[in-house]
Amino acid sequence: MKSILVIDDDQDVRTCVRNILEHSGYSVLEAENGSVGIGIFRNNPVDLIIVDLFMPEKEGIETIIELRKGYPDQKILAISGGIPGYGPDHFLHIATKLGADGTLDKPFNMQQLLAKVETLLDPPALTSHVIDNLQ
Repeated sequence: MKSILVIDDDQDVRTCVRNILEHSGYSVLEAENGSVGIGIFRNNPVDLIIVDLFMPEKEGIETIIELRKGYPDQKILAISGGIPGYGPDHFLHIATKLGADGTLDKPFNMQQLLAKVETLLDPPALTSHVIDNLQ
């Protein structure tokens, strides 16, 4: 069973994401900010970390930078709804530049979340066409 850590300061978001992921067969841990999340991750390595960008104490960009330094191969999905006056696109672009493997705008639906998670955890296999071109 693949495991996922959800780092978001909004309890409702964490609960919703947890329910979707557990219903789909994933094991899920939760943290309310980056500091708590990194502590949990150090004791419980996971296959994927989903991290919100705007949180108190240690926000998502700082969390991504720290994770990338210590765990360069860790899969990270950044999520954000932006901040008043600024949509999420700018901030999610920065998250990608700093090491997030994927991004997702809030609000998102169940299908969008699962599609991103599945893409990050189970990248599509090479098709025979691609393999033939490599030979």
